[in-house]
Amino acid sequence: MARSDSDATMSLIEHLEELRGRIIVVAVAVILGAIVGFFLSEPIIAILRAALPEGQDTLIQISVGESLAVRLRVAVYVGIAIAVPVILYEIWRFVTPGLTRSERRLIWPLLIGAVLLFLVGMGLGYFVVPFALDFLLGLALPGVETQLRLSEYVSFVSTVLLAFGLAFQFPILLLLLARVGILNYRFLSARRRWAVLIIVLFAIIVTPGGDPLSSTVLSLVMYTLFEGTLQIIRTTGK
Repeated sequence: MARSDSDATMSLIEHLEELRGRIIVVAVAVILGAIVGFFLSEPIIAILRAALPEGQDTLIQISVGESLAVRLRVAVYVGIAIAVPVILYEIWRFVTPGLTRSERRLIWPLLIGAVLLFLVGMGLGYFVVPFALDFLLGLALPGVETQLRLSEYVSFVSTVLLAFGLAFQFPILLLLLARVGILNYRFLSARRRWAVLIIVLFAIIVTPGGDPLSSTVLSLVMYTLFEGTLQIIRTTGK
């Protein structure tokens, strides 16, 4: 019995060491991506500024180190975006010891699909940003001049883009959980109301500034993705 407990303990330690190694790989990927993002921060910020609504083409800086802080923030966001395939790959590799060979073959199609969905999500977020800004700026009080601060604007747009990109990983997560047998069509279809509640709460939390337009669009898109993924699970059986 003592030997069995020792083996179990060693197995747990090995899993923790493996998890630590994969977390380190993800961290290194984010850091390397952030370094690339820092050198690309200026053209990226120019692209973000292009989403400014008409008549609001000027951003202000009110602190000495604000531009540097914005560059670093953009670098971190870019690092996370670049590291998304690595993050998904490391998660997949961590659970593959319990999967069959045919299930492991899904890694590359799922990774490619995740990257494409991430880019589509960010593209949709970029499309929504001007309308969200028009809505929020339209709520300004009469007689109050609106000036957009550089750091706040870049933070708002970057958060919206990242939120939409990550939200579009929702189908990949559902497919993975269905593939390993954790979820199935009957379970998900019977809990649509809970799915709607979780989606709405997620959209409200991740969209910045209490923007109802972005939250509504994100909720509708995520629910559409949920229903589409549900039909894929029903058709394939997993």
